[in-house]
Amino acid sequence: MSHLRILFVLLLNIPAVSSPANGSAWPCFHGPRRDNIAADTGLMKAWPQDGPKLLWTASGIGHGYSSVSIAGGRIFTAGMIDKQTHVTAMDMNGKKLWQRLNGQSWQASQRQSWAVSYAGSRGTPTVDGDTVYHLSELGRLTAFDVQTGHQRWHVDVMSIFKAERPEYGYSESVLIAADVLFCCPGGEKGYMVALNKKTGRTLWANTEIRDAVGNCSAVFASIDGAEQIITLSAQRVLSFDRDNGRLLWDYAFSNKRENNVADAIISDGLVYASSGYGGGSILLRPQRKADGEWSVDSVWRSELLDNHHGGVLLHDGHLYGAGHESRGWFCLDFKTGRQLWQTSGKGSLTYADGRLYCLDEKGTMNLVKATGDEWETTGSFRMPRGGKGLYWAHPVVCDGRLYVRHSEELLAYDIEKD
Repeated sequence: MSHLRILFVLLLNIPAVSSPANGSAWPCFHGPRRDNIAADTGLMKAWPQDGPKLLWTASGIGHGYSSVSIAGGRIFTAGMIDKQTHVTAMDMNGKKLWQRLNGQSWQASQRQSWAVSYAGSRGTPTVDGDTVYHLSELGRLTAFDVQTGHQRWHVDVMSIFKAERPEYGYSESVLIAADVLFCCPGGEKGYMVALNKKTGRTLWANTEIRDAVGNCSAVFASIDGAEQIITLSAQRVLSFDRDNGRLLWDYAFSNKRENNVADAIISDGLVYASSGYGGGSILLRPQRKADGEWSVDSVWRSELLDNHHGGVLLHDGHLYGAGHESRGWFCLDFKTGRQLWQTSGKGSLTYADGRLYCLDEKGTMNLVKATGDEWETTGSFRMPRGGKGLYWAHPVVCDGRLYVRHSEELLAYDIEKD
């Protein structure tokens, strides 16, 4: 067994980050296990009419759709200021500690007038120990010192791996295990790559794939004893060997716009994927054959829950998320794809302590019982209208607080029980 594999096995379920002083951490996009499930307990089961108490609002973080990561008593996000991408660090009261440039924004590379509507940061910073990593929309991957914001290293993944600029820019939040950082430049000299997190040096680069990149972030999985990195390109679900980057298996899955955004979900050796614009949902069963190669079977496929970019999460055998052309919030049975309930709306979500926190893209936050019986809200309030555009950044629950990003502002709410 290689040294990398040993480290991966040991650290598979252990977040390699510093925790806030009060014990919780959300060190990367969708949390320490990338499942969008918070470990918090003791939260409010219902909200007053006006919603939970607003603790503070932080501004000056730049416009964008990046969510937040939280570790070591600090909050990190990214945003666009004067068509430049910046990474910002704040304390737990929303006070800015440092703000550093990370290259041009996606909008700076555009000539079309419609680009203004989609301008802003995409990827969420990833915190690991004393370093925070961020991939900009134009492929500048940078490692910053958590305390000072000092740049430790950076690489231009488009240049190094001979990649074309994605249509809407890179949206990926990079993935880390042990001393290795994984990301998907989508290039001729490296579609999925592994870098030394301390130096940025390339450890391996897969050159088997020529698809356009997806707009999602990769996740780890262990299936049939094989440690894998699973992601979506614009056309397929892809699985790579974590040790060497070899393509293990792939499965065609896309939509008419070829822009898969939702991250894959893995449970019990099964892989769920969702695709907007009518792409629907699919559950796959990858299996390693006697000769070491892989087969992939479709367990079920549905037109429902064709997630646009608000994410899907799995809890207690139920898939929750919002569809795009299939319309509305959905709950599907994970093993069968059967619809359990549906209601109107569209947005992003997260889970904590028996509740879904569902943020409608028009600015209404709903507290919903996480059950397959029905959509049942136990609280709802309108977010303050302080920025431009729709509410597309994914909400975060960490250490008794609900964090909601909208445009150039971050809002923190107290959701602990009295």
